[in-house]
Amino acid sequence: MSVAVLGQKASEIPTPDELVARALAMVPGLRARADAIEEARRVPDDVIAMFRDAGFFRILQPKAYGGWEMNPIVFMRVLGELGRGCCASAWAMMILGVHNWEFGLMEDRAAQDVWGEDDQTIIASSYPPMGELTKVEGGWRLKGRWPTSSGSDHGAWAFIGALERNEKGVPVDRHALLVKREDYEIIDDWYTFGLSGTGSKSLLIKDAFIPDHRAHSMIDYKMDDRPTNYLFPFAMIFYSSVSSVIIGFAQGAIDVFIDQMQVRVDNGTGAATRLSPYVKDRLANAVAKVRASQARMEQMMAHCTQIVERRELVSTDDRIHYMLDMARIGRECEEAVLTLYKCTGARGVYKSNPIQRYLRDTLVAANHVTQDADNNAAALGGYLLSGELPPMLYEKPKAG
Repeated sequence: MSVAVLGQKASEIPTPDELVARALAMVPGLRARADAIEEARRVPDDVIAMFRDAGFFRILQPKAYGGWEMNPIVFMRVLGELGRGCCASAWAMMILGVHNWEFGLMEDRAAQDVWGEDDQTIIASSYPPMGELTKVEGGWRLKGRWPTSSGSDHGAWAFIGALERNEKGVPVDRHALLVKREDYEIIDDWYTFGLSGTGSKSLLIKDAFIPDHRAHSMIDYKMDDRPTNYLFPFAMIFYSSVSSVIIGFAQGAIDVFIDQMQVRVDNGTGAATRLSPYVKDRLANAVAKVRASQARMEQMMAHCTQIVERRELVSTDDRIHYMLDMARIGRECEEAVLTLYKCTGARGVYKSNPIQRYLRDTLVAANHVTQDADNNAAALGGYLLSGELPPMLYEKPKAG
């Protein structure tokens, strides 16, 4: 990289490989703390600070605000390594970190509001369009309750999803609105069987004003003069960030499985478990699923990078195919971890065995809306057969 960022020399900006290596080096420490983080139901402040100090929040952040404005695949590779250690911590890094990319879609004033005094301010989110949004002069009024705001304890702002409706109540656009911390209340209702440590609590907004420059459409994908790495579709980057961290979860389960099976002895025969064809087969098939998932991710990003570097938009045809590719990653990684878990026998059910936590966390992550392989398959099938697109995801509804 040859461009200096706000006084940083190019030589001071880490390479993508260095960032991935930093993440990999954290895996043993994160794995050692995963049980405690799950019990606490939130990611500790010092873990977030460790990610910040490693530069992970700067990967997608615009250069004008101290970031490195890298290709999103760098962020995704980092997430894949962090997920091998502590699923909850990696998930929080994924959610909180991807928001820095989102500012590349907005007016500069939004970034100035958030990072004008501190370019390391962290932003939380809850994108489901659950509340009531009303257009007013100069902006919007917003109220309601939004669930599953991962890492919300660490955010000084939050992106909130809401539908814009016309005078007949029909949705005409889907927005993300940037809300100040003083305008929402965090409701501690995150009691789950997996990903408990993400602290994905609800946000309550009684009535907030959001100026126009702090909002953007999540579905109105069009060309403008933004930098190349912000020309990817919003949904593609969000979906694939979720998928990338789930790949890390599955790889973490593989790591633990190998460690255990290399030394385990069959209770009945006394033979080394690593010699069992059944164990070998399950391990290899799990690895194949995870490698295939990573390969799809890499291929998608390489192809789409070529497109945006030509200053073109990713076509709807490519987008709808890739959305299913990303959604299937959750399913296939879930299958990979379950394949391994079924090979652990009774030992796998004890909470002292980390593989059961990888399984629970992967099951919950694969239930995320971005990993809905069924509806995304139906969307692709409908598109291929009749050209129809699901509403409020790929484009704004046609007027009238």
